[in-house]
Amino acid sequence: MSVVTSIRKSLVPIHREGYPFIAIAVVIALGLMVFSTFLGMIGVGLAIWTALFFRDPPRVTPVRDGLVVAPADGRISQVGLARPPRELDLSDEPLLRVSIFMNVFNVHVNRAPVTGRIERLAYKPGLFLNADLDKASEDNERNGLVISTPLCRVGVVQIAGLIARRIVSFVREGESIGAGERFGLIRFGSRVDVYLPVGTRVQVSEGQLTVAGETVLCDLSAQQPRETAYRVS
Repeated sequence: MSVVTSIRKSLVPIHREGYPFIAIAVVIALGLMVFSTFLGMIGVGLAIWTALFFRDPPRVTPVRDGLVVAPADGRISQVGLARPPRELDLSDEPLLRVSIFMNVFNVHVNRAPVTGRIERLAYKPGLFLNADLDKASEDNERNGLVISTPLCRVGVVQIAGLIARRIVSFVREGESIGAGERFGLIRFGSRVDVYLPVGTRVQVSEGQLTVAGETVLCDLSAQQPRETAYRVS
């Protein structure tokens, strides 16, 4: 193995969506360097952070029917009952919602939590409130999809945050998708909600850190729905 190949394998891949932003950051850094070394170093730091933001590391997704994996890197901010967005036509009643908050240092490439068919895809423009707030699920810009599986329908909603200004989707309605496959990206701080059947026994708790495509949220095939006491949002 050559030195160049070794270096390439050790570097974290960058998603192509980030190339324009990284190029802009590099140009800004070079421009600042002309005026001041200090400002130039700040620009270099910004360029490095931009590259890290758009990193897209490989993930190893556990393969077993019924497993629901985390769709995002971040911190579980909420586990409770909540009504899914109306545009998803998922349910008129509250479902179990697991919310994952991503800060500006997390990987922002999102991955499918389950294997199935994308039954519905719905984008809704909105505000840019702090994504960690509960009202952000109703008021903020969001992009949702419903994935149909043999066991149930699972809702996934990307929510733009205080800094985020665009949600990018990589999939279309009617397509099949595997658990852990990339389905979208949110730029610069945001949240992803997963909607599951009421009574689902999750294997994670609030405050826990997640890894997209790897952290198991629950196993739908190993349980029967049961009444569980969750707070309603």
